[in-house]
Parts: sequence; C-alpha cells; structure tokens
Amino acid sequence: MRTAKITRKTHETDISVEIDLDGTGSYECQTGVGFFDHMLDQLARHSLIDIQLRATGDLHIDDHHTVEDCGIALGQALAQALGDKRGIRRYGACNLPMDDAQIACALDLSGRPYLVWNVEFPTAKIGTFDTELVREFFQALATHGGITLHIDKLHGINSHHIAEAAFKAVAQALRAAVETDPRKADAIPSTKGAL
Repeated sequence: MRTAKITRKTHETDISVEIDLDGTGSYECQTGVGFFDHMLDQLARHSLIDIQLRATGDLHIDDHHTVEDCGIALGQALAQALGDKRGIRRYGACNLPMDDAQIACALDLSGRPYLVWNVEFPTAKIGTFDTELVREFFQALATHGGITLHIDKLHGINSHHIAEAAFKAVAQALRAAVETDPRKADAIPSTKGAL
C-alpha cells in the first residue's frame, strides 16, 4: 500500500496527515484556515490522492506557520508513501485554466527539491488569507517531498482563481507523476537506478 501517516508537533503547530496515493481523491482537511482548507480539498480531489489532514496552529499570530507546516508534513507524507519510487511515472505536467486564470505546472519526483515560482497575485489577500502563503506552501511541499516543481502563471486577474488554478494544476501533475507505469511497474524511473 502506498500510504503514509505523519505527525508533526512544534511550539507553533500540531499536525497529523494521512495520505493514500491510490485513493479516489477523498479529503478531510481541517486547519482552521478556511480558504486553505478549500485549496487542500482541491489538491486531494484533483490528484486522486486521499488526504486527511488536521492542524492546530498559532492562528492568533497569523496563518503562516500553519500553512507552511502543513506543506512540510504533506511533503514528508508524499516522500514516505512513494518509498523508493519504483514503478512510478515520475514526471507530471498540466496547463490548467480556471476562468480568467491559466496556470502551467511541471514537476519531477526527482528527490531534488527545487521551486520555480512565476506567479504574481493582483491582491495581497483573498478574504483574510495572505496570498504570499500560496508560495510558502508549495516551497515547503517541494522541499520536504523532494519535488522539482515549476509553477507559472500565464494569465489571471482574480487572486482566488489564480490560487485555485495553481493548486489544481499541481494536483493534476502529481496525479500523473505518482501513477504506476504499467510498462515499467518494477523499475525505478532513472538511469541511476535510484531516486
């Protein structure tokens, strides 16, 4: 089973995550940050990775620690569930439109974390949510998941649509990358023999 459970507890946050890479996209995400929960639900639904995530954090300060630490925990869970990455397709890409917004995502489950982020938001907030935290989440996810992750905004004038398109594009790319390659189900997808 390609599953993982991660718990992460610091002085700032207390997080538990369970994922199943071979799920149906079911989700139960409760972080105390409404917009972020909505984005995590999109990540699960469109990647077909089951995600159960519960987080309590120092929201009386702001949402930063909670959002970043959820990215850390989810990245760790992805890395754990993938194991030695035998049989996966490894790469995924998606060019996703959402109304005025269009986001391109390409990723490699390489074990070499790197984020290329070419996304600007026209507003500093979506409701009460700081738009700069979208990048913080993906930086943490890439770093702790060992993902080379490129996210580029091609179009977009509505911050909500831009953020949601980014989460959905990453989800679709992840779905492709974690899927088992039926032609190479027993092979590690690298000429090095390890990822």
